[in-house]
Amino acid sequence: MDIVLKTPSEKITYTVEDEGHRLDVFVASRAHLSRNKVQEMLKDGLITLNGSLVKASDKLKVGDTLEVVARPPDIIDLEPQDLSLKVVYQDSDLIVVDKPAGIPTHPAPGHPDGTLVNGILALRPDLRREEGNVRPGIVHRLDKDTSGLIVVAISDRALTDLSEQIQARTMVKKYLALVEGALAPDTGIIDAPIARDPRNRQRMAVVSNGREARTGYKVLEHIASYTLVELTLETGRTHQIRVHLSAIGYPIVGDPVYGKHSKRSADLGCERQFLHSYILGLKRPSDGEYVEFHSELPSDLQSVLDRLTAAIS
Repeated sequence: MDIVLKTPSEKITYTVEDEGHRLDVFVASRAHLSRNKVQEMLKDGLITLNGSLVKASDKLKVGDTLEVVARPPDIIDLEPQDLSLKVVYQDSDLIVVDKPAGIPTHPAPGHPDGTLVNGILALRPDLRREEGNVRPGIVHRLDKDTSGLIVVAISDRALTDLSEQIQARTMVKKYLALVEGALAPDTGIIDAPIARDPRNRQRMAVVSNGREARTGYKVLEHIASYTLVELTLETGRTHQIRVHLSAIGYPIVGDPVYGKHSKRSADLGCERQFLHSYILGLKRPSDGEYVEFHSELPSDLQSVLDRLTAAIS
């Protein structure tokens, strides 16, 4: 479960579900930190394994418990920025945003600002407290160039509740993608574990000893040699949809990392991966009522479909 640190004294506990990970790699992945940052935190005694201080190179075992303590530099210096975000819904607990492509979810190396978090702080000034800025609760993420619906926890209650919904796999997250090839059969589940690509640590890949990853799919339309498909996330691994579709031979059109970069795809004018989060369903923490939100394809992706349809008509 990924929870963003919220106060200087907050601790996050992670339980290891599979063996063999280096400690620094595991923490960096779960807490969205660089390995250098993790190693600094280890030196400062801010990370413990089963209650004891550890080294970055220690290997983890199933059932191990890691505790990560926030440092003030992780909390401060987040400035509100007006990014003209489209708010689909908000209440005292959460805010649902229709994120445009090009905006990272949260600050990271190379993207210190201009993120969804900065935009949320501008929308909700009440999140700024006297002791410093407080990050909204990022309970799931969208890649920088993936558009669509994302929910952000505002209250502590919502942070816990929404994280539990994700862990229990009751939150509904559906995406639209255009892939290369005629995807068959028309429905199915891609069940393949994902981890860092051992040949390229900047990518993810299907790896036999990776973390469980399941993606359901349903073909919506075959258009020439492409397929418009609806995808349902059963788990939430990094780049999961993009990795899974590429692994079965149907990469997402325009994907710069896992795609084919074919001339035919370039001719469609798709300047980013054709992936859009279009349905998000959850139980409101305030009353437990299930609510579902929908987002139309943004104009850049709709134009790709229009050009493809016109070309074959």
